[in-house]
Amino acid sequence: MNYAKISQVAHYAPRQVVSNDDLAEIMDTSDEWISSRTGIKNRHLSSDETTSDLATKVAENLLQKSGISAQDLDFIIVATITPDSLMPSTAARVQANIGAKNAFAFDLTAACSGFIFAISTGEKFISSGRYQKGLVIGSETLSKTVDWLDRSTAVLFGDGAGGVLLESASEQHFLAESQFTDGSRGESLTCGKIGLSSPFSKKGENQPYLTMDGRAIFDFAIRDVARSIKETIESSQLSAEDLDFLLLHQANIRILDKMAKKLGVAQEKLPANMMEYGNTSAASIPILLSECVEQGLIKLNGNQIILMSGFGGGLTWGTLIVTI
Repeated sequence: MNYAKISQVAHYAPRQVVSNDDLAEIMDTSDEWISSRTGIKNRHLSSDETTSDLATKVAENLLQKSGISAQDLDFIIVATITPDSLMPSTAARVQANIGAKNAFAFDLTAACSGFIFAISTGEKFISSGRYQKGLVIGSETLSKTVDWLDRSTAVLFGDGAGGVLLESASEQHFLAESQFTDGSRGESLTCGKIGLSSPFSKKGENQPYLTMDGRAIFDFAIRDVARSIKETIESSQLSAEDLDFLLLHQANIRILDKMAKKLGVAQEKLPANMMEYGNTSAASIPILLSECVEQGLIKLNGNQIILMSGFGGGLTWGTLIVTI
């Protein structure tokens, strides 16, 4: 049997930090209004770095930490909804930037579930026995998708990137997974709508900005996502008590609080960092994972059981349970 494991982690965020007080100077909001509703205090915004720049920093970090050569990589997957361009892909730009000439590369678009979908895909590549090493990165520059006059969305999002090195392993590390999409509710969270512009058809309406029905997304997370996490735990023949940490998408501190209660786990098992980064979509889980390793909470010694769950636009949601 062929197996895959997470062998290294890294993250990167732009240097510019914008606080809630900074936002209060350009829109009708306040630190109290934002932090009390979301838990967010700061976010990192990119002024001169693209999505591929952020992802490249993570890739370089992963290679340096692991001591492997870029030419040893078999694949690069970048989860993002804010690519530099539709083509070439962000992953192709990263491949070129680091000189990974033997790796195939592509982007995966699943919004805030993107990293979960991407790492599941990478695990299947390695488990096939054909590939040995690959990078899975979530990278976003969401600051270019929000309407900075709309306080209901602009205050929530930030820029950043995080990722992992996947390698072949002799033992099973991926214990359970679930992945879902419900396109019938997709209009609850949209970004980058492109209308028809053919001379032979009526022009549709372009909507470049991110739009969100906050209540619908909150209810979706508390109801559908919490239920799927429970079912995934049950399918693994583990209990919630067996999990060392649950790394959930960093959208809102209230969601994490309610999730802890619904799942019957201590809040200490649900680390949070949206206070510093805001919602970074596909980058939020790998940034959190990397920070937990930096802080010594997660050891990368193969002895801890970690649950990761993403949820958001699509609507999409997915959960992985891994030993790390």
